[in-house]
Amino acid sequence: MRMTAAVLYATNKPYSIETVDLDAPRRGEVLIKVGAAGVCRSDLHFQKGEASIAMPAVLGHEGAGTVQRVGEGVTMVKPGDRVILSFVPNCGHCHSCESGQPHLCDEHARTSGKLYDGTSRLHTLAGQDLTHMGKVACFAEYAVVPEMGCIAAPAALDFPQLALIGCSVTTGVGAAVFNARVQPGDAVAVIGCGGVGLNVIQGARLAGATTIVAVDVKEAALDFARKFGATHVVNARKDDAVARVQALTGGGAHFAFEAYGSGATTRMAVDMLRKRGTAVIVGIAPIGDAAAIEPVVLTRGEKTITGTYYGSAHPRQDMPRISEWVERGRLDVAGLVTRRYGLADINRAYEDIETDAVGRGVIVFP
Repeated sequence: MRMTAAVLYATNKPYSIETVDLDAPRRGEVLIKVGAAGVCRSDLHFQKGEASIAMPAVLGHEGAGTVQRVGEGVTMVKPGDRVILSFVPNCGHCHSCESGQPHLCDEHARTSGKLYDGTSRLHTLAGQDLTHMGKVACFAEYAVVPEMGCIAAPAALDFPQLALIGCSVTTGVGAAVFNARVQPGDAVAVIGCGGVGLNVIQGARLAGATTIVAVDVKEAALDFARKFGATHVVNARKDDAVARVQALTGGGAHFAFEAYGSGATTRMAVDMLRKRGTAVIVGIAPIGDAAAIEPVVLTRGEKTITGTYYGSAHPRQDMPRISEWVERGRLDVAGLVTRRYGLADINRAYEDIETDAVGRGVIVFP
């Protein structure tokens, strides 16, 4: 079939809105009519060359939509089902999957940019294969995805909310709830109040943290963070962020979440900890960026540094749970959406992400 997609041909170039060919779903695959796609900073990293992906590519990994057609052997979904799209549609049989860590699926990584059979369903009209970002590629009217990447979605939530659950909500909330396992009474710091950081704040609040310090360099972002549970805010451009967090938390945070993505903020997270505290690295730093950390700081303070990917969540189990929390009002996802675009506006959407705009932008499809 033919459809409209946003195609990225080279780094530091705009998206090209054009007609492309999409093959029918094969065995174990599903055709999705995309309802919404999040304008996520992770895609911007690829566009700016801060992360690597084969081009030309159809990006977009944070999406939701409706099942249109299923391939042979598909049993988990049927046409008409509303689904959240997981950008790690686990294979179910690799070491990571069998070890209970499907979000770290080895086969997904091995076949990066393609579907599980190692081929693409996306092609230019000239016949050139296009890369599928995250086996989702939802900056397009339709997507062919693995069955395991389709998570049942509640009817009460609209597609923009469901799309955000597909990445930033699960990544942020999961970092606090599933990875760090924040406990009632804990003090936490969150560095970076973008889409993921705001959800770390929500996750910490949900888990019962009593002191939640939001750290950013934009006043608008800090004001917005208060709406999602930040009890204190620190402008790192105006104040010594480490000293302020240590003072506000009575000696340092139990957990410091790095949700910006840089070596400098990773070091900042470690320095904000109290003894035996844990720095949780959530943000994706540019390739080659390093953190200058003296090992003795970890030894003498018995501090821990850990990474978390996709919120350390089990998508098929945890996305429905997160969706339920949203339905019950325990998490605010609708309030995160501050900008809506059509697919033709994608380049403006990514220009906006570099401004002082707060909250999240979402591409909505008719």
